[in-house]
Formats: sequence, C-alpha cells, structure tokens
Amino acid sequence: MSDNEEDIIEGSDEEGEAMTASEVLQKLEEAWITERMSPTLEKHQSELVDCMLDQINQMSENLKRCKKYDFRLAIHKMEIDRIRYVLSSYLRVRLEKIERFAHHLLEKQTNLSNEDLSILSPQEAAYAKDYASSLEAHFQNLVLQHVPENLRTFDRGKMSVKPNLDSYVFLKVKQATPGVLLEDDTGEGRDEEVDFKEGSQYLMRYKPIMELLQSGAVTLI
Repeated sequence: MSDNEEDIIEGSDEEGEAMTASEVLQKLEEAWITERMSPTLEKHQSELVDCMLDQINQMSENLKRCKKYDFRLAIHKMEIDRIRYVLSSYLRVRLEKIERFAHHLLEKQTNLSNEDLSILSPQEAAYAKDYASSLEAHFQNLVLQHVPENLRTFDRGKMSVKPNLDSYVFLKVKQATPGVLLEDDTGEGRDEEVDFKEGSQYLMRYKPIMELLQSGAVTLI
C-alpha cells in the first residue's frame, strides 16, 4: 500500500474507529465481490471509495520522490493499478445495476424515511434520475408520439425492472448466526431453520440472507 502499511487514513468502520489503508482496501474488495455476486444493488460504500482515491493520490505523489531505479517503483505502480482496477470495476458494476433498475431504485428512494438508509449515494441518485428521465424522453419520442392520443399515457410502473431476489448466491459466514429461517415458497409448509457456523459456506437464495448480508454477518463469494 505504502512504505508504512499501518498508516491511518480517513476511513472508519461501522463502530467509527479509524482504519489503516490495508483495512480499507480489504473492505472495498469485499464490497466489490459482493456487488458483483449480488442480484440487486447493495448499499453504496462512498467513504471507502473516497478513502482509496485519496490513497492512490498519496501513493502517486510518493512515487514522484522515488529514484528512477528504485526497485520499489514497479511494485508500487502495480499496486496502484490493482487498486484502480478494483475501484473502476466496483463503480462500473454499480452503474450497470443503476441503469437496469433505475425506476425501481428511484421508487424505493422516494419512500425512504431516513436518507442514511439509502443504498444510492447522492451522486448515484442524481444519475438515476437523469437516466430515467432520458429513458422516458426517448420512449416518448420513439413510440408514444406515433400512437393514438388515448394510448400515450406513460406508466412508470411498467418500466420498473426489479431484481430477482430468489437468485442463488454463494456465501461465507463471518459471524455465527443460529436459526436462519429458509421459507418454503411452494406453500407446502416445509420451512427450515439453519444454524450458520462461522467460516461455513452455503449456496442458497439471496432473499433469506439479505439482512444478514447488510449487517455484515455473511459475505458473498
């Protein structure tokens, strides 16, 4: 990460404690993998992204002070490239999901009672609104203006694409959790309770473990 990997940077975990650059990167990589594997958009990690962008800038400045033939130069450049790849991939995956679920996400955003619970960052929310508006305008110009006037009503609900929460995901248990309820969707009353043991891995539907993922008790792999 840097000449001193234990440098404290302006990051914080859920308890508000300062984290090292390595810890921030580890959390960002976990968020990246989770975002790639999850069928829906997870809560934004803007703090981690901002911290790592600052860290990249700091590392780049440190490289300028290195001598041309310093063996550490190539290693640090590779590390910067790796961090940039994780950041860009994480943001690209989120952008693709925002475009796919734009109307659904905006509907959820409107119904929020607490902005802190938003899964969209302010910048992402603004992008989602602009994207949805552009999509509606395009649909208006391409289709609606060419149909009879009584059929020109635009129904946002029909444009809303929702994620499939019944998709199967691989997960790893970070915190032991007893009595996880797996509901039987067939209606035959065959619900099952599973005790999650720390370090164990499972393949199961996303919906039953959604809250555990948000609390950090499990992570997707």
